[in-house]
Amino acid sequence: MTVAPETEREMDELCAEVRACRRCALAETRRLAVPGEGPLDAEVMLIGEAPGVNEDRQGRPFVGPAGAFLEELLAEAGLGRPEVYICNVLKCRPPGNRDPLPGEIEACGGYLGAQLRLIDPLLVVTLGRYSMSRFFPNQAISRIHGRAREVRGRLVVPMYHPAAALHQQRLRGVIVDDFRTLPGLLEGARAARAESAPAAAGEAPARQMNLFGQS
Repeated sequence: MTVAPETEREMDELCAEVRACRRCALAETRRLAVPGEGPLDAEVMLIGEAPGVNEDRQGRPFVGPAGAFLEELLAEAGLGRPEVYICNVLKCRPPGNRDPLPGEIEACGGYLGAQLRLIDPLLVVTLGRYSMSRFFPNQAISRIHGRAREVRGRLVVPMYHPAAALHQQRLRGVIVDDFRTLPGLLEGARAARAESAPAAAGEAPARQMNLFGQS
């Protein structure tokens, strides 16, 4: 799919704004902000929580041990890193890798919203509880991980953060199994978008596929 020049320009401007951002106190402690990376026509968008020490040094998301495991997980789903868009809820590393604070999440919220609009992915994969909370507030990741739901017209599947498996080996198999569901979810999302195109053009829509199963 060809990406419109306007979209490329707007994303370039957004990334430049993130790199120079002073919206919260994290600007005082970061080395490099981490806007995100990947093709602007990506069908899959992965949203983590916040940059770590390696990301802070390189200005890229998921480049440390958790990033290496993420690439293994993508391979389990038949995907490669160059095919997906990867970003975080926070664009700057919290000191000591502490949890994001509410004010920091709010300060970065507009950036993530713009990325979702510009990429317009078929499937969003949230990695960890802070990115999950943007789409599934007041939920526990242990209860809903791997269960795709439509949220504001977009298919979203919450998953554990890859770093969780590095600290709790028992979660490794759970995360691998969740990622193995992505090909089927992606095919369903493609079919749903294809069905919606005639409806948008004023034609009678075909019967919509049940992507999500029973609640």
